[in-house]
Amino acid sequence: MSVILFASVVRVRDGLPLSASTDHDQNMSVQETKKYLKAISKKLEKLPDRCTLKRGPHNINFISSLGVSYMMLCSESYPNVLAFCFLDELQKEFITTYEMTPINTVVRPYAFIEFDNFIQKTKQRFNNPRSLSTKMNLADMQTEIRLRPPYQISLQELSLGNGLGHQKNVVYKGIAPHQRLEPLTLAGIISVLLSLLCAGLNLIRGFHAIESLLQSDDDDFSCVIAFFLGTAACIYQCYLFIYLTSWRSVKSFLAFGLICLCNMYLHELRNVWQLFFHVTVSAFTTLQIRLRQPQDKSPDYNV
Repeated sequence: MSVILFASVVRVRDGLPLSASTDHDQNMSVQETKKYLKAISKKLEKLPDRCTLKRGPHNINFISSLGVSYMMLCSESYPNVLAFCFLDELQKEFITTYEMTPINTVVRPYAFIEFDNFIQKTKQRFNNPRSLSTKMNLADMQTEIRLRPPYQISLQELSLGNGLGHQKNVVYKGIAPHQRLEPLTLAGIISVLLSLLCAGLNLIRGFHAIESLLQSDDDDFSCVIAFFLGTAACIYQCYLFIYLTSWRSVKSFLAFGLICLCNMYLHELRNVWQLFFHVTVSAFTTLQIRLRQPQDKSPDYNV
């Protein structure tokens, strides 16, 4: 039977699914082919704007435009011209309904799942070709496909080999190849700038301490070490705020503890207000590191 089985809307740059038909087809062959569709969604930036993948009894077709890709899975006998007319209708409706700004900035999968209503209605129409009234559009699409045939994707391009034996656990892993931190806040930016200021002050005092030691022939380098350790700890706190690492919160508390120890050792070289400033800035930066969490990842919706 020639039918459209599944359709989805995906952001090109990171493969984030924006919407999809909420079919619950338990057919194992369909579920296996959906895994190919997910693999393609992760490589959209490297693929042409109109492609087809033939996989056993099913075909995957998609078109991409303005940073969004419209994908569908259909039976292998479903006419190509109808498939791409279906995708073209999804594209026209989606770009008419939604602004580009939310499309580009949304971080959670299926943020436009309400578009499924249009997908379902359009799918029903195209699964009953006799009810289609777009004869002129079909003719235009047929001409376009003949002049510019869709690119045929090979399994080798998807690095899947001849089967999905090693892909059984493939799920949508997130919104991007690497998990990201939440957007910067004004307080976070201020904390980084203050930490860099403290690092600079420690560095300058460290060099002055070296000069004093050379002039007085004193062999006690402990204060120099304390200044440079304080510098390193401040810079490391900035790094932890900007980049996502394992045990990030624990590392930030350890850096804060090191800064406190360095300032305790240097209490004879700094007044109370200087010590208060360095410790307060470090505590503020530690708080900002703790508050800036990784962006939430939604699980695979299996739609």
